[in-house]
Amino acid sequence: MTAAFDIILCLLILGTAGIALFVRDALAAIAFFIAFGNLLGLAWLGLDAVNVALAEIALGAGVTGVLLILARARLLALGDDATCADTSAWLRVGALAACGGFVLLLAAAVLSIPPESGLDRAITPLMPGLGIENRVTGVLLAFRAYDTLLESFVLLGALVAVWSLAPAGVWPGRPADLGMADGPMRRVAGSFARFLLPVALVMATYLVWAGSDVPGGAFQAGTVLAGGLIVSAIGGAIGLPRSDLPGLRVALVLGPLVFLLIGLAGTGFGGFLVYPEGLAKAAILAIEYSLFLSIGATLALLVAGPNVIGLADPAGGTERKSDC
Repeated sequence: MTAAFDIILCLLILGTAGIALFVRDALAAIAFFIAFGNLLGLAWLGLDAVNVALAEIALGAGVTGVLLILARARLLALGDDATCADTSAWLRVGALAACGGFVLLLAAAVLSIPPESGLDRAITPLMPGLGIENRVTGVLLAFRAYDTLLESFVLLGALVAVWSLAPAGVWPGRPADLGMADGPMRRVAGSFARFLLPVALVMATYLVWAGSDVPGGAFQAGTVLAGGLIVSAIGGAIGLPRSDLPGLRVALVLGPLVFLLIGLAGTGFGGFLVYPEGLAKAAILAIEYSLFLSIGATLALLVAGPNVIGLADPAGGTERKSDC
């Protein structure tokens, strides 16, 4: 990228972030947050961090943006006017000081790393033993697989937390209905969803396979699958299943469970999460394919959330402002 484009991109990132933080309308804040995520994806792409760019656009802007839009719609349905309450000047100054201090600390940490101390020289000689070429996948699934294993359990734990915090009587049951109201738009969305979901499944399957050698992987593929499921549910092409359905629970735990079992099997070859020689790529692909199914199902259910619309409002149905 040219220097001029880089400067414009940086200004756009800062501008959209500032507007998303300070605009008072919730929908406008969400829109600028989504734009901010897409711009960050472009920035990572300019740094040749394609895996991070895919994750940022899919998760940071895509799934999170849909989650915020649906959360706003649900707050409005529950009687919240979804506008920020006034905050004191001291609270704003304190938040600004805390964020500024964190930025300075992060900048100091990044600038303290010598350019020649990158991990590339340490990782490259180890890659032939894995049978894959994508160094990001090698790091995530071999050289720091502990972190990735814990991340898969954290994501599953987030869904369990959402289920556990829902009002009594919601679970076991179906998640919230994401379908649009009956009308021409619902029919158009339904037709598009029936086309999109198979395409998303094929694309996600390819991203996992390609992630061994080129940018891609389980988290990017899982997000694509979740997007297809969410759009299909919005269009009414599918309904998200009940939480007590055995097949759903198998899909949710499949990725972390396969990851853990392969890691335990590695103890016979030298240690936890050590892959046997000649079978490393097969083991990594088995983990990635199981993970992408679990991640896709988990993200879709997290976005849908519990079906609380229509339950009794403890505040008596009166309007209230969200404490932003």
